[in-house]
Amino acid sequence: MELTAKDVMRTDYHVLAPDMPLSEAISLFRWASLEESRRVFGMAVVDNSGRLAGMLSMYDILLYVRPKHIRVWGEMEEELPEGLFDASLERLRSLWVEDLMTPDVLIIAPETHILRIIDIMIKKHVRRIPVVREERILGVVYISDVFYHVLQRFL
Repeated sequence: MELTAKDVMRTDYHVLAPDMPLSEAISLFRWASLEESRRVFGMAVVDNSGRLAGMLSMYDILLYVRPKHIRVWGEMEEELPEGLFDASLERLRSLWVEDLMTPDVLIIAPETHILRIIDIMIKKHVRRIPVVREERILGVVYISDVFYHVLQRFL
């Protein structure tokens, strides 16, 4: 039996709205992690009509918190200006999910073979991929679930 996205995807996933304040989204990350008893690192963003609008991950948020001038300076020094971290966090309060989400999301079909999923995840450095049909999310494939399906077949 060949494994496909529909065999390994989760259908119980959390979503965010593009017009949601980022502070509310961050609270939902915490709540989802507690509910699932595992860390939730990213969520799909769905518009009012139920279509996939993007993804928001902890990486997107941390990238915004990281001072932009680091690219110019190279490596971050140990000595940083006083209050820089708090100022970076404060900037998050005025943002919406759509301000930080990744709008161009890599998606797969339910029939996508597990080897193709593994290839995409490795090459694109992604931990989760929405499974979509006609712009609607059917589920999400997480790299950890792919790994444990591989282990189950191996053992």
